[in-house]
Amino acid sequence: MTKYIDNAIKVFENNFNLQKGEKVVIITDDRMRQVAMPFYEAACIKGNETVFAQFPSIYRSGEEPPAIIVQAMKDADVALCITHASLTHTHAKKEAVATGTRIGTMPGLTFDMLEKGAIEADPETILDLTSHFTSVLDQASEVKIEKDGEVLTFSIADRPGIPSTGIFREKGQAGNVPSGEAYIAPIEDSANGKLVVDGSIAQLGKVNEPVVLVLKDGRLVDASGNQGEELLELLGNDKGRIIAEFGIGTNPTAQITGVVLEDEKVYGTIHIAFGSNKPFGGVTEAGVHIDCVVKEPTVWIDGEKIMENGEVNRA
Repeated sequence: MTKYIDNAIKVFENNFNLQKGEKVVIITDDRMRQVAMPFYEAACIKGNETVFAQFPSIYRSGEEPPAIIVQAMKDADVALCITHASLTHTHAKKEAVATGTRIGTMPGLTFDMLEKGAIEADPETILDLTSHFTSVLDQASEVKIEKDGEVLTFSIADRPGIPSTGIFREKGQAGNVPSGEAYIAPIEDSANGKLVVDGSIAQLGKVNEPVVLVLKDGRLVDASGNQGEELLELLGNDKGRIIAEFGIGTNPTAQITGVVLEDEKVYGTIHIAFGSNKPFGGVTEAGVHIDCVVKEPTVWIDGEKIMENGEVNRA
């Protein structure tokens, strides 16, 4: 446990620049209690006023947490959300950020991830890569993804590119920890084609066999195999099936683990998500947000090939 606590202390110091006198809340659920505990111990060791808030693990990624959790996030200077389902794309996070809380969302974190992998990345490298790809997305209009002979296209015109570096040292900064991605909300009715998902799917883990997603006018209309059926069930039959996010991984030490928190950060991968995207520039509120990770894709942005079979072409 000492190694985990030591690394948790490093997260508070390196990622949040936690100061004496700042209030910390550790938010977790019944499934994630054990892996959240080293962060509670770390904040206590540093001498900060710290609260451990636990709620039932019955929520889907993107679903709003209980009201008491929402308030706890607003009341803290630093909030770590170590939960099974992600709170990243929720109004709860957005409202707390507006009050100045620095927030790290860590959905599905494991002890292995706390020990090695994405958490070990050089912050300056992540800042550089994330800034580059955020700028590319910010200025672009059209995206084309090819994988195993299938092609998906969509528009990102006039939408802001968003960096997620995992470094939140100023009031109101927030995102995943560990991190390393640049992402954007596609135009909701613009996606058409097929996408082969062979990495992982949020809340479902590593993909057992490639899942072929079929999109028409921005909506997921079919998904192959047993995990495809599970994905459709997670998303529901309404707005949860609308394309929500396109992201590019920028963390060179991240690995495919089956936990999308780390998987979507792997350098040389991309991910597509469905459901809510209003908190980061889209228009959909769905009460769910599920990411799907693709390994070694070929990607064109505005006709320029920025990635070929997972190898990044950086001008």
